[in-house]
Amino acid sequence: MIALVGERFTMMYGAGKAFAGILAVFAFSSGALSHALCSVDVVIVNGRVEHAPRNASVRVQLVYPKQKKGELGETTLEGGSFRMQIPFLTQSRVPMLMGNLLEKCDRKPETVVVTLVEADQEYDHVSLDLARDFKLADPSAYAPRSEIVLHGPPGASLIR
Repeated sequence: MIALVGERFTMMYGAGKAFAGILAVFAFSSGALSHALCSVDVVIVNGRVEHAPRNASVRVQLVYPKQKKGELGETTLEGGSFRMQIPFLTQSRVPMLMGNLLEKCDRKPETVVVTLVEADQEYDHVSLDLARDFKLADPSAYAPRSEIVLHGPPGASLIR
C-alpha cells in the first residue's frame, strides 16, 4: 500500500514538474519572442541651422498620444547641418501570459520635436506632426517631407 501511494506521488510530482516546465517555456517564449514580433521603426531627422552657435547641438524628442514623451536623441552639427535616426519599438501592448495573442504593433509617435540647443540655452525648436510632415521612406522609416531649418541667434557663426 505504501509503495502504491509513493508511486502515485512520484507520478503526480513528475506530471506537475513537466507541467511547470511547459509553463516556464511558454512564459519565456511569450515574453522574449514577443519583442521580435513587433518591428523597430525609425524617425529620420535631417536639416540645417542658420546662424548656428559654436557648440550647438540638435535634440530630437518623440512624443506619443496624451503628450507622453518617448525616445530622445541628440547630435552635433557638421557644417551647419544635422542628420540623425531615432528608433522606436512599435509594440503598443505589454505581452502577458497569452504572449503575442493580445499584442499590437501599432505604436508610433504623433509629434517629433526638434530643438537647437547650446548647453542649457534653447535657441529654436519646431514641432512636426508625424502623419502630416513625414513620409514613409521605406516600410519602417519615416523621413521629413521637407528640409528642417532651425535658426540660431543673429550674428552667430559656425566656427569650429
